[in-house]
Amino acid sequence: MVDLEKAPPARSPEGEPVPRADGEGCLVVAVRLPVRIVALVLVLPVRMAWDALVVAGRFLRDTVLRPVGRALAWLGRALFVWPLVGLWRYVVVPVAKGVGWLGKVLLVVPAVWVYRWVLMPVGRALAWCCAGVGAVLTALGRGLYAGLAWLARYLVVVPAGWLYAWVLTPIGHLLAWCGRGLARCGRGVLWCLGKAVTGIGAVLYWTLRILLVLPALAVWRWVLAPVGRALAVVGRELLDALGHAWRIAGHLSRAVGRALAALFRWTVAEPARWVYRSVLTPVGHAVRDTVLRPLAEAARAAGRAGRQALRSARLSVRQARADLRRTLFGEPERPPSVDRREPSGAKARTLGSSTTALTKD
Repeated sequence: MVDLEKAPPARSPEGEPVPRADGEGCLVVAVRLPVRIVALVLVLPVRMAWDALVVAGRFLRDTVLRPVGRALAWLGRALFVWPLVGLWRYVVVPVAKGVGWLGKVLLVVPAVWVYRWVLMPVGRALAWCCAGVGAVLTALGRGLYAGLAWLARYLVVVPAGWLYAWVLTPIGHLLAWCGRGLARCGRGVLWCLGKAVTGIGAVLYWTLRILLVLPALAVWRWVLAPVGRALAVVGRELLDALGHAWRIAGHLSRAVGRALAALFRWTVAEPARWVYRSVLTPVGHAVRDTVLRPLAEAARAAGRAGRQALRSARLSVRQARADLRRTLFGEPERPPSVDRREPSGAKARTLGSSTTALTKD
């Protein structure tokens, strides 16, 4: 079981209590035990219901959902996967190979031949012509560029340099001197405006600080922060209490489940097992030895007799058919039998006598 109370505070060698690192006080100690007891009372039914649902879900998964899923998977393979695989293997792939071969014979090979023997020579001839035309155009472009560059130099660049040196430069110096004077005046005006804005800003800053910031800081420091710390302590203890209650409820639920399992075993399973072993098994053995085995022996004997009768009837029919054939068509001619076990010496003597008879003839 999990302890509902925390360990007592540590003490120094002199016997004085050592302050805790987390700063727990009397509020934490006063809130912890009632909250954990209430949480245990509220969480225990929920945990037991959760464990019961888990057990029922596992039983349903193992006995219903998994076999149904396997059956659906096999049915899906039989209805969708295997037909699609057969269609792909025996229809789509051969048709695709045939279409590919036709495309190669009808399109690729003629296209390669046209490219190699028609387009490539024509392209090389066009490239040679374009290279000659490009060389002529390059020479013309270079001459035209040189003429235009000479004209631009003496018609645009030289007059522009003279205009910049003798007209624009003096005017620019004059404008720069005027701009520096205006800039000095502007800096003075901006300095005066900056001082005025600084003074107004300082007045507004201290006004807002005294009227808003300091009261808000006092409310935060002396009201909100203590209330927040107290709520944080209560919330932390509530979460710890829920965790401890959940674990304790788990132990209690496991103990209740084991007790119910033991009760079921000793009230249902063990009597059923005893009935099976002590009553049903001897009765079954007696029925097997006195009823089932004699019936099986009788059935086997009847089967053997039936098979023997069928064999005798089949032999009788075969003999009658042979007699009828012999009566209608006569005795069939049989080839002369040859003794294959004749020794080699006798065979040689037979061959020699035959040769001598042929010689005499």
